[in-house]
Amino acid sequence: MSDSHEPQASDSGPPPLHGLLAEYRTPAELLRASKKVRDAGFSRWDTFSPFPVHGIDKAMGIKMTILPWIVLGAGLTGLATAILLQWWTNAYDYPWLVSGKPLWSIPANVPIMFELTVLFGGVTTFIAMLVLNNLPFPSHPLDHVRRFARATDDRFFLLIEAADPKFDETDTRALIDATHPIAVEGVPEDRKTSDKLPTGIIYSLVIVTVMSAVPFALAAKARYTKSRSTRVHIIQDMDSQPKYKAQRENPVFSDGRSTRLPDPETVAVGELREDDHFWRGQDHGAWVRTFPPTFRVDEAAMLRGQQRFGIYCTPCHGFGGEGNGMVAKRADELAQGTWTPPSNLTDERIRNMPVGEIFNTITNGVRNMPAYGPQIPASDRWAIILYLRALERGHAGKIADLEPAERTGL
Repeated sequence: MSDSHEPQASDSGPPPLHGLLAEYRTPAELLRASKKVRDAGFSRWDTFSPFPVHGIDKAMGIKMTILPWIVLGAGLTGLATAILLQWWTNAYDYPWLVSGKPLWSIPANVPIMFELTVLFGGVTTFIAMLVLNNLPFPSHPLDHVRRFARATDDRFFLLIEAADPKFDETDTRALIDATHPIAVEGVPEDRKTSDKLPTGIIYSLVIVTVMSAVPFALAAKARYTKSRSTRVHIIQDMDSQPKYKAQRENPVFSDGRSTRLPDPETVAVGELREDDHFWRGQDHGAWVRTFPPTFRVDEAAMLRGQQRFGIYCTPCHGFGGEGNGMVAKRADELAQGTWTPPSNLTDERIRNMPVGEIFNTITNGVRNMPAYGPQIPASDRWAIILYLRALERGHAGKIADLEPAERTGL
């Protein structure tokens, strides 16, 4: 047996021919040459250009690639995987009902369906492109041809491989010469580059493969083992930040309290309340006798005031506003001596009271009457006063106030 370091018999002598390389100045020359080589029936040949040449694929007779169909299949596979995975986890293996919503529906799962479709399609595109183009190709005989370096600069090349069934060095050179190239050069096979994978790369691949299993092993260990110590939390994501509940001590602030008082000068958006007429029923400190200009007096406001009056006022004042509501009647029956009867809203005193003062009474309360400002919006308070004025007018009305047609109906 011979020493492995000695050259083999096939390595002795000049290297065999890999193919013939033709060089051209312009893309048009390369296109014309490609058509002739295509028509001659060659199957193992290629062209090289510093930039894409329009029409070169047709000139070379290149058929449509199968890559789009492969990518389509991969995308549909990703879509089906996403649908099956989400249906199985959410509707079958661990169904979780939330507010009566369906266990599985298309809108809620579209993001994952889209992501897996793109993921499968993108990865398949990359891998299939490498496979269909016989890549990666770490070395090539053209790497050792000096003139071929201009293929990325300003020259155009055509290579016919000797492995082509129709290749005959003499006839093929004559065919290439007929295309009028700048130069024709025989390209020998590459015997300078080793066909073995470097030892460093092999060891690196082995180490990376072994190390890639470590995270999975640690995850499996953490899942099936128990420990009294907390897990290592490298990425905190605000999970372990200090937490202070209401009414607890907090050393961060000078008063030592966690609950913070609002700034007394703070005003919520939309709550500045600069219009004293609308918000307080006053004008330069005096009670107003007219409704605010910003409050629209119409039938809709009247109906709104009637509804709010029935909710908040009738329990004490009664539906007629005479102070005989169910609360007042019950208090009179108990006769405990601590009850202050509600006002008769139809009295002359209330009829002559400025609307601003009535607004203030509703807002802040008086005697037994609580403050309704926090419960009733300001616009509804004005609507109640509008209805109250209509109620008062109805109580104080006379026959003479009616139209003749209305008197007949009484």
